[in-house]
Amino acid sequence: MAMLQLLLLLVVAAIQGGHCNPGPHSLRYFYTAVSEPGPGLPQFITVGYVDDQLFGQYNSERRSAEPRAEWAKRNLDAQYWERNTQIFQGAQPVFRANLDTARQRYNQSGGFHTFQLKYGCELRADGSKGGFYQYAYDGGDFISLDKDKETWVAADDAARITKGKWDADRSYTQRQKAYLEETCIEWLGKYVQYGKETLQRREPPRVQVSDRPSRDGLTTLSCRVHGFYPQNVAVVWLKKGMAVPQETIQWGVVPSGDGTYQTRATIEIDPSSETNYTCCVEHPTLAQDLRVPWVPKSNVMLIVGVVIGVLVLVAAIAGAVVFLKKKKDGYKAAPAHEGSASSGSNQGSDTCIKA
Repeated sequence: MAMLQLLLLLVVAAIQGGHCNPGPHSLRYFYTAVSEPGPGLPQFITVGYVDDQLFGQYNSERRSAEPRAEWAKRNLDAQYWERNTQIFQGAQPVFRANLDTARQRYNQSGGFHTFQLKYGCELRADGSKGGFYQYAYDGGDFISLDKDKETWVAADDAARITKGKWDADRSYTQRQKAYLEETCIEWLGKYVQYGKETLQRREPPRVQVSDRPSRDGLTTLSCRVHGFYPQNVAVVWLKKGMAVPQETIQWGVVPSGDGTYQTRATIEIDPSSETNYTCCVEHPTLAQDLRVPWVPKSNVMLIVGVVIGVLVLVAAIAGAVVFLKKKKDGYKAAPAHEGSASSGSNQGSDTCIKA
């Protein structure tokens, strides 16, 4: 299972290309064929995602398309899963053949190799739509569809052979374009409605800023952003109010385990020369960016000292007021049968002053 998860992460990272910010909603499918299957790593697998949620899966060992999200189980009937099973079973030998063809073109006789496809569509925040077909071999670009020009873009000489064949078949390219612009968008709308309880929810980010010593007397500032949904987020450090993305190290967005996401951004600074740093976070749930400044430890101690001083002064003033009031009214000792301080029930002014 670990190998399978690693492979799926490879698919996402390798062929996502320029579609790192799919907008409010996206439908994506990933197909992967491997040359050397093993335990937990089938020869062929497909997965379907709506936004960041896995909702369907097929592999060559189980040989059936199956739901992976509760909303998909509730709303998609047996005919839907049977139809997808037939589609994926038909794609399996094609991908196996494509993998063998790619190995021949790259003069590779053995070893572990992958042939992968990512395709899908997007509904963006501004109402526009997008779609993409991207193929990869061994994690590198192979060939992709230029939907607007209705042509295929080859990454190298080996892929140009495929480009020549596919460009020659205009009907094939037009069918792929029609799917992306019509059918895919239609089904994305259905899926979003089916899973609206989770897909359309909004959780604002929480931000924590901290620091720690690093090399050569420098300090590493860390901005941890967590508890947010959806997952698209932007985090950058500001220096004197200006963004410094080149100096900011991004650690990637990962699941928190509770249905939300987390990430962090770090920056290394010289604390003796500059202390005006702020973590800036942008997220769809926020009307404006969220800014959390870094407060050096020396400043923190100063603030704590001031607060303690104010509290002591307030307590002293309150004690003086009570003392003067008693002096004016005259002090009367309470009789023994009315209780004593040792009983634990004393709620008089002395207790309040000590607090």
